[in-house]
Amino acid sequence: MSREHPGLVRRFWRFLRRPSATFSLLTLLVIGFFGGIIFWGGFNTGMEATNQLEFCIGCHEMRDTPYKEYQQTIHYSNRTGVRAICSDCHVPHAWVPKIIRKIQASKEVWGKITGYIDTPEKYETHRMAMATKEWARMKASNSQECRNCHSFEGMSADLQKQSVYKKHMAAKDAGQTCIDCHKGIAHHLPKEYRDPDEEE
Repeated sequence: MSREHPGLVRRFWRFLRRPSATFSLLTLLVIGFFGGIIFWGGFNTGMEATNQLEFCIGCHEMRDTPYKEYQQTIHYSNRTGVRAICSDCHVPHAWVPKIIRKIQASKEVWGKITGYIDTPEKYETHRMAMATKEWARMKASNSQECRNCHSFEGMSADLQKQSVYKKHMAAKDAGQTCIDCHKGIAHHLPKEYRDPDEEE
């Protein structure tokens, strides 16, 4: 390609780099500043919309299996009325880990499109692999999503049963994290993980 006939990309790049003859630097900075705010606000609003319970159970794979299981747990209904929704447990609160998790979730969208777990039978077939992956993610983050609400320091020896409190303190001393003991807290355990004598 000769210098007299630059390609479309090269011409566009030159256009972007050319100083503005119409607007002052201050005007461009103000436009960029407010444009950035509008972009950031829209982006963050979209991110938060995908964290809502209604969004999470918008497809029947989620609504008909994990959501029904979760409705039978203390995280859904309890005496204090505090409810942990899907994103409280499955989406990190910190910004960078949240973005990483959202990028990972794009693979789950592909699973939705291709019907990877679109029947109860398919869901059960893949339950162990999905659970193992999620347990590993939670272990790697020191069960941060759990610890946004629960902490060893906040546990009361007077209000917890002594046997439970002792187990929690032993876990703390051993450097364990929530998911080490609390697999299956909101969803059924995979059949490969359950005790063979345990009832279905």
